[in-house]
Amino acid sequence: MSGSFTAACLQMNGTDDMDANIASASNMARDAVRQGAGLVLMPENVAMMTWGRARILDSAKTESAHPALKAFRALAQELSAWLHIGSLAITLPSGKAANRTFVIAPDGGIAARYDKIHMFDVDLGNGERYAESNTFQAGDSAAAVDLPWGKLGLTICYDVRFPHLYRNLAQAGADFIAVPAAFTQVTGQAHWHVLLRARAIETGCYIFAPAQTGTHPNDRKTFGHALIVNPWGEILADAGTQPGVIMASVDRAEVIRARARMPAISLEASFEPLDPSLPESGVGSRSAAR
Repeated sequence: MSGSFTAACLQMNGTDDMDANIASASNMARDAVRQGAGLVLMPENVAMMTWGRARILDSAKTESAHPALKAFRALAQELSAWLHIGSLAITLPSGKAANRTFVIAPDGGIAARYDKIHMFDVDLGNGERYAESNTFQAGDSAAAVDLPWGKLGLTICYDVRFPHLYRNLAQAGADFIAVPAAFTQVTGQAHWHVLLRARAIETGCYIFAPAQTGTHPNDRKTFGHALIVNPWGEILADAGTQPGVIMASVDRAEVIRARARMPAISLEASFEPLDPSLPESGVGSRSAAR
């Protein structure tokens, strides 16, 4: 297993025109591979940035019928590269959709799938509300995939606020973790960089975070700033706010070095489980135990 390669993250201003989105992502991927990328990662909702339950479900497709999945599988073959398909809306028997990541091998085969676990059900307090669980069915299991250079853990957007998932992926052998996103402008300004750096530091993993940026249908605004972060929490590449491609050299040896310097993921909790019967006044001492 060779531990060195070039990773590329795409930053897109997605629309509600699926054909245009597929073409844009494909052209960016071609450009990245021409520049030496072995792994290209796309953002959440790469094929469709629309608004409202009815529109999302109408644009969702089954795996076998999804034009974006078909196009990107052919693209992986064309480029002889690994493609991470940030997420597509996949129709489910329940009547909802899965927000599903695919990892495509250079032969066009589907190497891995992951359904977003944590639903973005929030009220940002500025009239901006999201209720993903009305439209999407949450996944129930973590996923990772072996690449030629190491193991890639799979997460999507809001998952980044749940550090136990990232710790579990690292303990299961992940060297790199993907976080494709369509982060809102409000939450991105406040938390995007610090959350991604924290997940890298806590796990000793590289973090690959392709992103949506700009203004989308229904005046939805996303933050941009696709990032590649090394295992020490240093930002190797930041896309800013314009569509484009960022790239960075990745070396699995850096994962090994970071974990040797700070072996946090090898340690288990050294305190007794919290007693739920403790009075509220015990919160301070329980917090200190962490």
